[in-house]
Amino acid sequence: MKIAAFQMDIAWENPETNRAKIEQWLSSNTNDADIIVLPEMFTTGFSMHPDSIAEDMQGKSVQWLVDMAQRLHKALIGSIAIRTTSENGTVKFHNRLFFVGDDGVFLCYDKRHLFRMSGEHNYYEAGRLRQVIHYKGIRILPLICYDLRFPVWSRSRNDYDLLIYVANWPETRSYAWSTLLKARAIENQSYVVGVNRCGKAPKDNYSGDTVILDFMGQPLSAATPYKEEIITADIDLDALNKFRNGFPAYLDADHFTIED
Repeated sequence: MKIAAFQMDIAWENPETNRAKIEQWLSSNTNDADIIVLPEMFTTGFSMHPDSIAEDMQGKSVQWLVDMAQRLHKALIGSIAIRTTSENGTVKFHNRLFFVGDDGVFLCYDKRHLFRMSGEHNYYEAGRLRQVIHYKGIRILPLICYDLRFPVWSRSRNDYDLLIYVANWPETRSYAWSTLLKARAIENQSYVVGVNRCGKAPKDNYSGDTVILDFMGQPLSAATPYKEEIITADIDLDALNKFRNGFPAYLDADHFTIED
């Protein structure tokens, strides 16, 4: 399976411009990819204005993801600010990741760990459930940005082969980003994809540092810092299983449960 990761400079709070840019890049740079990974909040940037940027589940960006996946015959992953309304009229906002298969069917994951240093927890509703996705024989755990700092939430229970983080992770903490991605790959004996945006936003600059790592934390492909580009790498399930069987550290892992 081939993974393509788009290190993208996101136009601030401008979904139409960002969708058009992605469509142009994907149409000419991902011909042999099976899965395309986009950054966190790829339509708007990491905005704390959900009242003005959030879309409904039937909104343009969700439908665009479905249409693109079907037209390109590829799976797409990325998060969007989403608005939901309960039966009693309560409105909530979610930093919601979508995994859209090549058939247009999608699964969702809501960001568990909300970045309080930007006030994200004051605007968005925290998720409660991990979502392991089975796609073309690969088990995938998709997570979002700040989730990377919490190894218990990311911990493999021998239930995934590929760990994907989509992010808007500022350049001031790029060392932590790169180091923690390697740690997650090594400790979980898993392929890891970390897709981060590049460019500038009103409050932060982003170097990107997008990378695809193997199960020993070694880079298979890495983006040039600060540059908008797509990188690709192959995920080899046979090689992963051979490594796990030869060094079965997972058999000695601690058992645990997560409580709210």
